[in-house]
Amino acid sequence: MATENKNLSEYDKATIPNAKNFRFGIVVSEWNDTITEGLFNGAFKALLENHVPKENIIRWNVPGSYELIYGCKKMQQQAVDAVIAIGSVIQGETKHFDFVCEGVAQGIKDLNVLHDVPVIFCVLTDNNLQQAIDRSGGKHGNKGTEAAVAAIKMAHLNK
Repeated sequence: MATENKNLSEYDKATIPNAKNFRFGIVVSEWNDTITEGLFNGAFKALLENHVPKENIIRWNVPGSYELIYGCKKMQQQAVDAVIAIGSVIQGETKHFDFVCEGVAQGIKDLNVLHDVPVIFCVLTDNNLQQAIDRSGGKHGNKGTEAAVAAIKMAHLNK
């Protein structure tokens, strides 16, 4: 796996653009909330560490990862510079996992192609709960942190 040797929370703050004047939307899936709350906390902390004022961070919750697409589309209309889509889909016994993962990935891709506000894909698509724990603040760090850094860089690129 690509992340086995990489801590998702590590980054060089000196390489991050100044984010103090940016506004960010974070849309969080309530499904697998133990995981998504960990991801949100990583993203929120990274934004604050990079000088984004708390009042410039908007959070909305949606029921599940599939609903992230609509939530992110509506968030793009809120005068934000970037949106972070946070979700967690864990493999089960049916093909539901495949359909949700494919739909969410394609939907977020479509938002990036069709609109001018970047949407960052922070949706874990893991084979089991332990993998999700490891990537939402566990032994591999926090994918939410990585997503926040990507959001800052993309907001800067868009300006």
